[in-house]
Amino acid sequence: MAVQESFDYVIVGAGSAGCVLANRLTEDPSAQVLLLEAGGEDTADEVHIPAAFPSLFKTKWDWNYETVEQKHTGKTSYWPRGKLLGGCSSINAMIYIRGNRADYDGWRDSHGAEGWGWDDVLPYFKRAEGNQRLGGPLHGTDGPLHVEDRRFTHELSHAWVDSAVAWGLKRTDDFNGESQEGAGVYQVTCKKGRRWSTADAYLRPALERPNLTVKTCSPATRIVFEGTRAAGVSYLDNGVERTAHASTEVLLSGGAVNSPQLLMVSGVGPAEHLREHGIDVVAALPGVGENLHDHPACGIIWSTRGTTDLVDAATPRGLVRYQLTKRGPLASNIGEAGAFFPTGDGLPAPDMQIHVAPTLFYDNGLREPTVPGFTSAATLVDVASRGRLRLKSANPLWKPEIDPAYYAEPKDMETMIAGLRALIDIGKSGPLKRFLDQPFLPARHDLSDSELADHIRENTQTLYHPVGTCSIGTVVDPQLRVNGVEGLRVVDASVMPVVPRGNTNAPTIMVAEKAADLIRGR
Repeated sequence: MAVQESFDYVIVGAGSAGCVLANRLTEDPSAQVLLLEAGGEDTADEVHIPAAFPSLFKTKWDWNYETVEQKHTGKTSYWPRGKLLGGCSSINAMIYIRGNRADYDGWRDSHGAEGWGWDDVLPYFKRAEGNQRLGGPLHGTDGPLHVEDRRFTHELSHAWVDSAVAWGLKRTDDFNGESQEGAGVYQVTCKKGRRWSTADAYLRPALERPNLTVKTCSPATRIVFEGTRAAGVSYLDNGVERTAHASTEVLLSGGAVNSPQLLMVSGVGPAEHLREHGIDVVAALPGVGENLHDHPACGIIWSTRGTTDLVDAATPRGLVRYQLTKRGPLASNIGEAGAFFPTGDGLPAPDMQIHVAPTLFYDNGLREPTVPGFTSAATLVDVASRGRLRLKSANPLWKPEIDPAYYAEPKDMETMIAGLRALIDIGKSGPLKRFLDQPFLPARHDLSDSELADHIRENTQTLYHPVGTCSIGTVVDPQLRVNGVEGLRVVDASVMPVVPRGNTNAPTIMVAEKAADLIRGR
């Protein structure tokens, strides 16, 4: 028999958005809030050491998703997603990027996202941000999300930036400034050399509030509806199903995979698809699970000479140095530097982002480096292809079917080829070339477009930025309320109609900051 509990708000998912909501909503002492998290605590050492994030992949802290075989690559793609307090902000590479003004103005102008233009969202980025170096008018300095210059940057990363400038890019020390274009080192969501997740920034300061209840290892199983009103959430607590009643609203913050899945197993989604799985339809909403897209990435890798490799720090001595000083190579976020640039003339904003790493990083860092190396990865940030997410079962504990449809649009492949050509050219420019020994992946760099396309199909991986499956304009309205039902909002990256140009953690936090004001009627 299900055990009933009552709250004003039930938040599903203690990730990048859910932790923000838990903090902001409990600022009102009269609001009783339950935060449900399917995973556990974020206490593992590897969570807090920046360079250790790949060691969290395919562990209990990871949902460990995999796409279906991609029609245009012939491969499946592993998708890590954080399954612990802080969600993906506890397992990501900590790069602080907001996206481009054109992204948010595009949401507003082309997707009906009234109130989500750049001038509307900038105050929420600033409210969240506590930047150690940069200030007004574009940056916040006293927000909970600490942003700093990384305490360790490898000489190869500096050499790459110098070479990118020699190749023709301008140098920048702020990818979130007036112009996104240029090459430079990334700022990170760390505090004094330690990862600073949303669990650190938002959840921990709120834990002592008597009006916040947090339950870990408690996966949601369905939204409970009374008619078409979301009245609560059923979840598992040590294998026992409980129901938490929400007198005001249910807030889904499970991300681009989990939020549409929970909607569908609860009867909100494409009616025919739900009926195929024997699910009673509460609201026919065909957009749920559609519009799935992600930033695909592919690397150009060299072996190196006359320098060190980040992996050299993975020793007991290196760990002791980090533990004592929060400095040294373990303070690296691996993807230390990069760039934004357009691959063609006349583009309104960059379509290419670069991430570089002073080590061999491919297959999500799951391969053991065999030689000292340097990785530069092209990341497509203006994505034309669209896929979808579907259920495999009405059982909420089954993983859904994930199809981002990488390269379904030929334009995406053309842009990736241009990005890789740029990386090969930069490797021949400036001071970097003296450190590069020989091609590692692919084994030669004098490739035709057809050969580069084969390399891309074989080696594309996610840049961990899926969005769009509960999009503003189709699934939710501009206040993030789910269409066709009452008392239910989605607050996470799934509401983004188009993925921003850049890493999506800061934009997800912004969405939650703005949502908190919408929920409170501000």
